Amino acid sequence: MIDCTPFPILLNMSASPAGQDSSAALCAAVAAAARTRVPLCIRGSGSKAFYGRAAEGQTLDVRGHRGIVHYEPTELVLTARAGTRLAEIEAALAERGQMLAFEPPHFGPDATLGGTLACGLSGPRRPWSGSARDCVLGVRIVDGRGEMLRFGGEVMKNVAGFDISRLMVGALGGLGVLLDISLKVLPLPEAEITLTFELPEDEAIATAQRWAGSCLPLSAVCHDGTRLFARLAGAEAALRETRRVLGGEELAHGEGYWGDLREQRLPFFAGDGDLWRLSVPPASPAADLPGTRFIDWGGALRWLKTDAPAEAVFAEARKLGGHATLFRTCASANGRFQALPDKLHALHVQLKRAFDPQGILNPGRLYPDC
Repeated sequence: MIDCTPFPILLNMSASPAGQDSSAALCAAVAAAARTRVPLCIRGSGSKAFYGRAAEGQTLDVRGHRGIVHYEPTELVLTARAGTRLAEIEAALAERGQMLAFEPPHFGPDATLGGTLACGLSGPRRPWSGSARDCVLGVRIVDGRGEMLRFGGEVMKNVAGFDISRLMVGALGGLGVLLDISLKVLPLPEAEITLTFELPEDEAIATAQRWAGSCLPLSAVCHDGTRLFARLAGAEAALRETRRVLGGEELAHGEGYWGDLREQRLPFFAGDGDLWRLSVPPASPAADLPGTRFIDWGGALRWLKTDAPAEAVFAEARKLGGHATLFRTCASANGRFQALPDKLHALHVQLKRAFDPQGILNPGRLYPDC
């Protein structure tokens, strides 16, 4: 059994100076917890603490392990410590005309790189520029024994076999404490415009699929229930021609709209109630469930606000060929993720045991046993 008595030393590095490497202290803290089987709740700014199941344990505050370690704009590669604020990274990239390709949501001003990748969340640009997982080149972690491990590197062709570094994305800290992450970055587009079209949901899905098979310079497509929004990115001449071909109305301050979508500040996301995230094939019809819907990623991501029971939502997601996650709720945090097929779940459990034999790292955050 796991001993839940308080850990003798609370590692709190939130007041550490900028650019500090606290790898050794983190290794020591995890090793001590492993010896006494004290569970650890890994925490950065807490901006995404709502996501996933509730995890109990002694807080391991990793915000002090921060700073950009290496940034080579000509190679489109950046390496930063996990406690580095996303805002700091994005500002450094913007100075050189570059960006994080997966357009990550912050959900708070102090969101960190490590927490963002542990949750594996990507913004509206994801289908066209890649997911958070696609952008990871390498990581350095502390495993559940307190040992420091490195996987991958700072170039794309550095993996022969299973890519362990990308396995950490979306693992919610259950496989290791992220220390450093190397990412590929992209140049900022020369220009962007957003077009809107008055379309019902079924026509919007069909239109998005037709566009997906074209060479249009798309970087985001969503539908709010009545209007289809399309963001175009690229050279100004190409955008003018695409605007002429597609028609539609240009949205003033389009950049602000997509930022509000990414951070869930749009009216759809306001208010109480359960918010579900359905990942389905882009051409799937609307879910046969009560409630209101919002479509992102050109149809592949469906947000649903419903009072339907969890099993009904999971069943509908399976019928559509995808899966569902209870993204936000005012109720218990248990049962947020759709159950995996038996063989896949067994693989998750084996990986957890391999990286965290004592089960002390964010226990139960993903599933009850991993």
